[in-house]
Amino acid sequence: MKKPSAKVPEAFVNTVDNWLAHYQPQARLSELGSVISIGDGIAWISGLPTATMDEILLFEDGSLGVVFELTEDLIGAALLHETPSLTAGTSVYRSRHSPDIPVGDALLGRIIDPLGKPLDGDIAPITTARQVLEISSPPIVARDDVNQALYTGSKVIDTLVPIGKGQRQLIISDKGLGRSSIALDTVINQHDKNVFCIYVLIGQKRSTVVNTIKLLDKHNAMTYTTIVVAEASSLPGLQHLAPFSGCAIAEFWMQQGRDTLVVYDDLSTHAKTYRELSLLLRRPPGREAYPGDIFYVHAHLLERATNLNAAHGGGSMTALPIIETQLGEIAAYIPTNLISITDGQIYLDRELFVAGFRPAIDIARSVSRIGGRAQHERIKQEAGRMKLNYLQFLELEVFTRFGARLESSMELAIKRGKILRELLKQGRLSPHTIEFQLAWLIAFNENLFSEVEVEHLSAALETLAAKVSTSTLTLDSPRNQWLAALTGWLKIEHLA
Repeated sequence: MKKPSAKVPEAFVNTVDNWLAHYQPQARLSELGSVISIGDGIAWISGLPTATMDEILLFEDGSLGVVFELTEDLIGAALLHETPSLTAGTSVYRSRHSPDIPVGDALLGRIIDPLGKPLDGDIAPITTARQVLEISSPPIVARDDVNQALYTGSKVIDTLVPIGKGQRQLIISDKGLGRSSIALDTVINQHDKNVFCIYVLIGQKRSTVVNTIKLLDKHNAMTYTTIVVAEASSLPGLQHLAPFSGCAIAEFWMQQGRDTLVVYDDLSTHAKTYRELSLLLRRPPGREAYPGDIFYVHAHLLERATNLNAAHGGGSMTALPIIETQLGEIAAYIPTNLISITDGQIYLDRELFVAGFRPAIDIARSVSRIGGRAQHERIKQEAGRMKLNYLQFLELEVFTRFGARLESSMELAIKRGKILRELLKQGRLSPHTIEFQLAWLIAFNENLFSEVEVEHLSAALETLAAKVSTSTLTLDSPRNQWLAALTGWLKIEHLA
């Protein structure tokens, strides 16, 4: 027996009839390119006459590339994914799309590559939105002054080189002096502060990537952090896109009115990758063989970090780019570029590191041009007095090396300077609360540490930190209340 067919809805029939009545057959142009040569992460392609810069190209074998160079006859594409079967003669198609990445809260706690693919063994993040990697930075009318502090947990930075939300603060030094540790401290210190963090690892060894992930996971920082990884073994094209991917993720949250922090670790490697791509694509080399537009590339990236005004959501993106120097030479091409782009720098000195002063931040050469506007007034007042004492100590200390006899006032200043140097020392991955910062500043300014032996200062600070953590005092509490509490906690008679 023949099964009766289901009746087609009349509305559907009418829709199809209407579409057929207005359909006009026409020729459709479809472009087809072909790989001419391939090597070192670069593919040269013929055809595709209407392809545009930064457009994704689809290869017949499943490989992926992005247009990086346009010549009269050929297209230079940086490969983002390469299969073993990619060879000369492979067909190439246009996607008519720029590189983008999935964005949203589903990325929190995830480890992804610059295209959004998971690297943590879990399923792909389920998101409802995508963000183009390279877009224009927010216009001036959408920006607001930096007016809120972003606390790093570092005694030196939060008091002397403060950072505000929406600021671009460069971390610069030779290799192995603790640049990444400062960035990790900052990320760890954002716990319970409603700041979403994106840590971008560019061209790092796999062991470094694994250690970074373990440290953040150990300190429960992955709940509010996304890690974007383009390790040293990945294609140069992916390494180039990595910082823009991290920026796009943060930008999405910023546009929703949230505060974000992006760490670029590091942009010196990114600059080398861009130089490699440019030379392979036969672009003329400039200073130190870097192409001239490397300044534009980094400026375009870092200018997207800002603090939006209330009319545009009130979100912020704070950028902490990391850069490596050679033998402390900050006048090299890439360091000078980034110093001019950013709002200040945290400079780490090798001599201080060798001498045991950790973090080895050179206070005289570190600066925050706009962070002071966001610093709490109480911290600013106390830190101003302390910084003057420390700079005087650095000048006086030079004379002691020659065995010169000093006046009693100078000897007192040197003694206070040595105490301050010990107070400023801080262990790795041990950020402090801002209330603790105010507490030790007041204690130092009021000479409450003067009777403590230098070797016992570390224990005194631990006692102070424990007391502050259980206290109800805040940054806005009267100074006399702080002073009374500090005198009792440290059990030292007030000398003022």
